[in-house]
Amino acid sequence: MPRELRINGQVQGVGFRPAVWRVARALGLSGDVRNSAEGVVVRLGVEDTAAFLAALRQALPPLARVDGIVERALPALKAPDFTIVPSSGGAVRTAVTPDQATCADCLAEIFDPTQRRYRYPFTNCTNCGPRFSILTALPYDRRHTTMADFQLCDACRAEYEDPADRRFHAQPLCCRDCGPQLVLEPGGGEPLAGAVARLKAGEIVAIKGIGGFHLAVDARTPAAIARLRARKRRPTKPLAVMGTLPMISAHSEVTPEAEALLRSGAAPILLLPDGPAPLPEILAPGQNHTGWMLPYTPLHHLLLESFDGPLVMTSANLSGQPQVIGNDEARETLAGIVDAILLHDRAIARRLDDSVIRLTVAGPLPLRHGRGRAPETFALPDGFDDVPDILALGGELKSAICLITGGRAMLSQHLGDLDNLATYEAFLLAVEDYTALMEHAAVALACDAHPDFRSTAHARAIAGERPVIEVQHHHAHLAACLADADWPREGGPVAGIVLDGLGLGQDGTIWGGELLLGDYGGVVRLAHLKTVPLLGGDAAQREPWRVLAAHLDAAGLSMEADRLLADKPLRTLREAAASAVHTSSMGRLFDAVACLLGLAPDRQSFEGEAAMALEAAAEPHLRRAMAGPDRLADTGGVFDPGPLLGAFLNELAGGTPAGLLAARFHAALARSFCAAARAEVEAGRAAAVALTGGCFQNAVLLEACLAELHGLPVLHHTRLPPNDGSLALGQALIAAARLERG
Repeated sequence: MPRELRINGQVQGVGFRPAVWRVARALGLSGDVRNSAEGVVVRLGVEDTAAFLAALRQALPPLARVDGIVERALPALKAPDFTIVPSSGGAVRTAVTPDQATCADCLAEIFDPTQRRYRYPFTNCTNCGPRFSILTALPYDRRHTTMADFQLCDACRAEYEDPADRRFHAQPLCCRDCGPQLVLEPGGGEPLAGAVARLKAGEIVAIKGIGGFHLAVDARTPAAIARLRARKRRPTKPLAVMGTLPMISAHSEVTPEAEALLRSGAAPILLLPDGPAPLPEILAPGQNHTGWMLPYTPLHHLLLESFDGPLVMTSANLSGQPQVIGNDEARETLAGIVDAILLHDRAIARRLDDSVIRLTVAGPLPLRHGRGRAPETFALPDGFDDVPDILALGGELKSAICLITGGRAMLSQHLGDLDNLATYEAFLLAVEDYTALMEHAAVALACDAHPDFRSTAHARAIAGERPVIEVQHHHAHLAACLADADWPREGGPVAGIVLDGLGLGQDGTIWGGELLLGDYGGVVRLAHLKTVPLLGGDAAQREPWRVLAAHLDAAGLSMEADRLLADKPLRTLREAAASAVHTSSMGRLFDAVACLLGLAPDRQSFEGEAAMALEAAAEPHLRRAMAGPDRLADTGGVFDPGPLLGAFLNELAGGTPAGLLAARFHAALARSFCAAARAEVEAGRAAAVALTGGCFQNAVLLEACLAELHGLPVLHHTRLPPNDGSLALGQALIAAARLERG
């Protein structure tokens, strides 16, 4: 009796159907294969499919991933041979393939004068090129992409229709005769050559990529970088750089693990330690790492080959605004920033910032989930069976949304900070985009418990009769870490060290330095950082001296605060302290210590600026600091940094280097929180320790905690960011657990 196989996973737009076709033909099987909204459907004129499946597993295309196969008998199948047939519709349950960097075959073509795509900047095939950024609907067919208006020429159509060709049904397929074209504005002459000439002259050029526009300048010229910073209003935040592998190796340390990540299909920005000949410090002031990425489109390869040097490649926007993706939008928004725009006529369906990863002692750590990685789907941990569709809307900062559908979780790309109106509007569009694309019919919505978050307000606005499940911020962080580690629902409670900036706590204060015990179902607070008032409210997040004053006052060191901050309005702030919101924020303590050590600006130009400076200063001294006894005072589960700050003041006056004190601060945090977490595991109350929250973007802190927890099972982020970028995943799984509990 014939059989039908319904295969789901990353099986569309990756050459899966031609692989099926080749295997079936080689085995002499009859039947057909087609895309469906659920994945790929294969019909075979045989009863035993074992040989076919075994051969298919050996012949999977590079980008394919099979998540599940459902097999059933067919009453009949009339098929003289094996064919590829048109797609069918239905409820969408398939994974969407992220955009992929240019493959070796296409790269060879664009630099081979004998090939018809020689130096064509939009060359692609089934194994590479744009995917999610051009997708408008599912199934993934050309008519459902922004390539729909580009009619294939005869030569391209022959490739598109030949299952034996690597460009069979490559939806972005095109060539110079039928595909997108470059335009330089203001122009004249060949666009690519004109853009390179402007870059060599030190000018700023906007370049349209896969997920949006970048701003490019010569990464070796401080004056050009300074001009970019001034026009973009980005005074100190590190800038990403694009270069070939030899260029990267000339300026930074590249290990085999780093090279593999750089060369991966996701082609992320990778933070690499500076080498003996670093690029100008203005790229990343006060830092000892540079964010590098390899060229990931043919246009990028051609640019770097012609320019013959590394290029700053940062998102094209004003500071805090969403990345520009449209041609008209670029002309209007970037007019006061750039000297020229290199654009093309292939539309971008959705904004995708570059993914960012850093290497730690524990391996790769994602910092931003974006192009090349989003919208990856993840199998739900064991115990989450038959979970209904759920939509989780994340938090306020580093916003992302998550959809649970078909037994898997789909996390969106990084959307940005919702306190910016333009970013919030982009967030609203993303919610509509994902739900429409996946035909998602959520039975419940999940959001942060903070009533003033825009994401929370939107959950209530669109819920209708559906339940809105509000999730405490740090519980969501813990659940996201558990999911990242594939921790089973019945795996037992864990001790969660959850360290971040700000999140509404269960007691009405603002949490941020927490030791929690729990799992997906719930948590209890075991210990936390001592609370201090947020002097000036939201201004305390931007001005580290305010938090330093609060911590010094709380430690009985008000006279030291008066001395160090003599030019600040401390009297007025202290008068308002009694009515101020109190916080246990670890992120704000990092700011305060950076200020104490002279490493923080009066006003941060971006979130995390002071903390990043503190980490960079600490890194060379960590091993020495870990050998010392420093810790926070523990008064009944409240960790008090006051005595440590007082000791640091004395040691600074005695000449102790700020970098060593920064390292000792990291060591003290790790020693205090990890000792309390270890006690929970050793007493049998916790099965493991989880490290999560935005502070664990800090590789020095992560290394210190892992050293203190040696010998214990430790969960930490490896696939998704520890910051609020994965918050929605945690919210979704907590909501699933509550729905099942009723």
